[in-house]
Amino acid sequence: MLKRKDAPDDNSQDSKKQKTITSKQVFLTSWIKQPSTGEVVTKATGKMSEEMKKLLRIELETMDGEWLKVLMNEIQKPYFVELKKFLDTEKSNNKKIFPPESQIYSWSRFTPPSTVKVVILGQDPYHNDGQAHGLCFSVPHNVPPPPSLINIYKGLKNDIPTFQTPKHGYLANWSKSGVLLLNTSLTVRAHEPASHSGKGWEKFTDAVIQYLNEKKTGLVFMLWGSHAIKKGKVINKTRHLVLEAVHPSPLSAQRGFFDCRHWSKANKYLKDHGREEIEWNCLVENKDLPTPSNVTSAIQRDSTNVVEVCDK
Repeated sequence: MLKRKDAPDDNSQDSKKQKTITSKQVFLTSWIKQPSTGEVVTKATGKMSEEMKKLLRIELETMDGEWLKVLMNEIQKPYFVELKKFLDTEKSNNKKIFPPESQIYSWSRFTPPSTVKVVILGQDPYHNDGQAHGLCFSVPHNVPPPPSLINIYKGLKNDIPTFQTPKHGYLANWSKSGVLLLNTSLTVRAHEPASHSGKGWEKFTDAVIQYLNEKKTGLVFMLWGSHAIKKGKVINKTRHLVLEAVHPSPLSAQRGFFDCRHWSKANKYLKDHGREEIEWNCLVENKDLPTPSNVTSAIQRDSTNVVEVCDK
């Protein structure tokens, strides 16, 4: 009597191979299916007034498509509309604002929600000429690394001795690796620290953090200083790893920042949760990580960003 041929056992080599292929296909298609910024804008602005479209032009044109889809309702709330009106008034009064408009949402283009592994919170953008470009603690090439960033490099070197301290302060490669470099406030008036605090940015970045807190699991939040720690109180510590330390500023770094070892702790947590570790050593000169497709499309939409997103 002929016996029915059983289906392959889950532990068979064929089954394992098929599962590997399937998981790779899912990973690849997850990128393919992500909506383009154009698709998101078209869908979201169908019922939007021309006045609102004009007010939200920077968000609609320069924010990453994934983040724009997540935050579309947020940017239409009354508080955000008032924030944009405030920024327009600053502009009409010839106030110089940092970072440049095209770079306010750099953090979103380098690190879409689907790629976030680690979140580092800053406070204000740098307020001196040529420094701020939309990533906290980071400055463009040919701009000397600020004191806080120098201390970050020192702490990282203490933690991971193989870390090669770069001569520049451009952290885009970390962002491309999944490190969201987010300031609490996304703009500042030139040479006036905290001049745009309390205008609405804090509520907006709270929404960014809340989305990651509720919709993602297994993220690492690095909170440096009382301001960041207070902002991170809402983070669910059963779903994510929260690392706290004093701020890397020269005023406080000596009180424990250099020995906090957050970078190795983050990598251990990611590894323990089955995620790829961050290559913190990717800032060395002449090394450039592949630019994600979403960043490439952003460059095509806004040619003023080319200098910002190129590591050369």
